Amino acid sequence: MEKNGIMHQVLDFFSPFSISTVIYFIYIVLIAGTVIVVISENRTPVKSIAWLVVLIFVPIAGLVIYYFFGQDTRRMRHISEKKYKEIKDLSFKNLIYSRNVKILPEYANLINLLKNSNLSPVLQGSQIEVLTEGTEIFNAMLRDINRAKYHIHMEFFIFKNDSTGKRVKKMLMKKASEGVEVRFIYDNVANWLVPKRFYQEMERSGVQITSLMQVRFPKFAKRVNYRNHRKVVVIDGVTAYMGGMNISDNYTINPNWRDTQLRIKGQGVLGLQASFLIDWYSSGEAWLDDEKYFPEVKVYTGNLMQIATGGPYSLYHNLLQATVNIIIGAKKYIYMQTPYFLPSESLFQALQMASLSGVDVRLMVSKKSDSQYVDPAAHSYYADLLEAGMKIYEMEGKFIHAKTIVADDMLSVIGSANLDFRSFETNFEINGYIYDPQIAQQNKDIFFRDMRECREVLFEDWMKRPKWKKFFDSLMRLFAPLM
Repeated sequence: MEKNGIMHQVLDFFSPFSISTVIYFIYIVLIAGTVIVVISENRTPVKSIAWLVVLIFVPIAGLVIYYFFGQDTRRMRHISEKKYKEIKDLSFKNLIYSRNVKILPEYANLINLLKNSNLSPVLQGSQIEVLTEGTEIFNAMLRDINRAKYHIHMEFFIFKNDSTGKRVKKMLMKKASEGVEVRFIYDNVANWLVPKRFYQEMERSGVQITSLMQVRFPKFAKRVNYRNHRKVVVIDGVTAYMGGMNISDNYTINPNWRDTQLRIKGQGVLGLQASFLIDWYSSGEAWLDDEKYFPEVKVYTGNLMQIATGGPYSLYHNLLQATVNIIIGAKKYIYMQTPYFLPSESLFQALQMASLSGVDVRLMVSKKSDSQYVDPAAHSYYADLLEAGMKIYEMEGKFIHAKTIVADDMLSVIGSANLDFRSFETNFEINGYIYDPQIAQQNKDIFFRDMRECREVLFEDWMKRPKWKKFFDSLMRLFAPLM
């Protein structure tokens, strides 16, 4: 009786109003509640404002978009911090402290930052090849896979069902049938269009397959926005690949696609192995604690390397922090390549500061990327950076998908992270930080070679663009934190 009485009171309260008024009232309450949540999350003001604009000025759809793509789950974890440290300690306990590694004083801050924020040890003596030709890279990778005797671990954002994907698939199935342990991690959302039978055929041959974040109901809303953007291959614990390349014809037979990948032997491989095994465990699979995955490796060179990961479950935006640290610490030059340029406020300010300090700061992007929404937002940052003295080069006729940094003839960064909000705040990413003058020179030479296919954006010409285009760029910049 009491419940019926309350129901009658509610109905009596709303009876003077129309159904549309009631719906509008409920919607306003939902919007107000969501706005309070956005403000209470203490995100960066730029991102909070972007979401508030969407919620207030995009009726109904804004609420749906926020529900699926805007919730901040950074404090949630796949695995506990204690277990995460245990895994890292297990991976490196016999590797990093057994050798006397002399840290470069000029990069001590960066090295310690990655150690403290990401538990990234200094790995010594890796043999590193910087590769830029897609066909060459895949041929080398398939040769190495074919030589595998014990295990093959692969993790890719995109694994397409095209000619390149089928070549890799066939090789993995072959090795699995030979008794080699083959494990593959893919991104669930990026590969939604890949038929299920594509993976089922691999599993029947013995390939073990999982997704870091299975996007299914009821957890769809909390996971759909977080992509596993990492690209890692580890073969027998002695050879590895990492960089910007996915498994797709774009990276092999498409002459208009430019990327960069690393082939690594030595301790750097063990850093990638640790990352893969943590992701494998985080996806719900069993923890692989066998020492065979971390064999004794040769010391090939005198270089130092750190493997650092970033993602929505990290306590810090460590890849962004590392990038800002590199830019601010540069003394002579810093050259960057990225397919998408949407800098956070801290990154934007660091680029201005370095340029105004007399450092030769250069950014290389595509004249036209594969996203019609990102380009105008990126363009809105150009004027202020050009005026500060930064140089911007747009590659014409090709899409540059490489994610690289080279600074001061010593430091190179190559990995999966773009210079944008999504890579630094939302995606699961992985970068290699290499302290070596020879690799830096090679990376620098590649940058200057690519400059031949670019047009420099000059401040005077840029300011002559039509006013409507400038306004549209500024408008799209409001939504840059959400792209």
